[in-house]
Amino acid sequence: MIKIQIPATSANLGAGFDALGLALSYYNYVNIEEYDGISISSLDGTDVPADESNMVYDTAKTLYQICGRPFKGLRIEQVNNIPMARGMGSSSACIIAGLVGANKLMGEPLTLDEMVDLSAQIEGHPDNTAPALLGGIVTAVFDGKKVHWVKQEVFTTLKFIVIVPDFELKTEKARQCLPKEIPFSDAVYNLSRAALFSASLLTGKYENLRTAVDDRLHQPYRIELIPHAADVFETAYSLGAYAAYISGAGPSIMTVVDAENTYFAGKLRFALDRAGLESWDVHELHIDNAGTRIVE
Repeated sequence: MIKIQIPATSANLGAGFDALGLALSYYNYVNIEEYDGISISSLDGTDVPADESNMVYDTAKTLYQICGRPFKGLRIEQVNNIPMARGMGSSSACIIAGLVGANKLMGEPLTLDEMVDLSAQIEGHPDNTAPALLGGIVTAVFDGKKVHWVKQEVFTTLKFIVIVPDFELKTEKARQCLPKEIPFSDAVYNLSRAALFSASLLTGKYENLRTAVDDRLHQPYRIELIPHAADVFETAYSLGAYAAYISGAGPSIMTVVDAENTYFAGKLRFALDRAGLESWDVHELHIDNAGTRIVE
């Protein structure tokens, strides 16, 4: 049985809508092997589909069909640490697990580039799937068939503190609230800030990050779907965060913090509790440069 480790991801990074994403040190695990039929189980008690609608199974089956290989079924065991529908790449993790697992079982007929392309075709955009597979921070453009991507490994002591609300926000709903058209000035506003984020992160100009995550394409609309989000942003900046932004489609909120800001997570936890948000989780993470890998 093959064991796969897939990292959580944070997409958009503020202004880089559908183009920027990074992998984080928070993981799902999937064990997979060929099997005569369907056997799907959750090893951590998370409720997952146990039939052909399971995203890991469906993706793996699709790859077998694409490659023209005989397919009888799979045994799949899942550990789902990445919270579902929270803006941390849970669906992308399932897609990548299915692709990587099936590709390994078949003797790796797909190249890395082909898996990047196929994962984006399945998900519809590469901002989560690409960093989940590749690791690091990934800039990606999807032309409908091919993903043009650049991965950059980030060696920094920055911490990424994520605040995970106690409710789901489906990506479909989060996209429905977005405008169909935007002013030219808003496009320019976002282009400059998306470019600034990557450059500042990689060169250590962390004082730029607050400006770099400011956005006019999606966050002003999605923040209305996340009660208390504006207050959490304000609290994070008051505690010294370099940046705060909605992770992916939300509702999770990501903060970027200096490693020497030792007690940030604890102070934030205290502030959330005082605000009556005891059920919101706080996780201290770092960038994962390795991406998805098969582990012993």
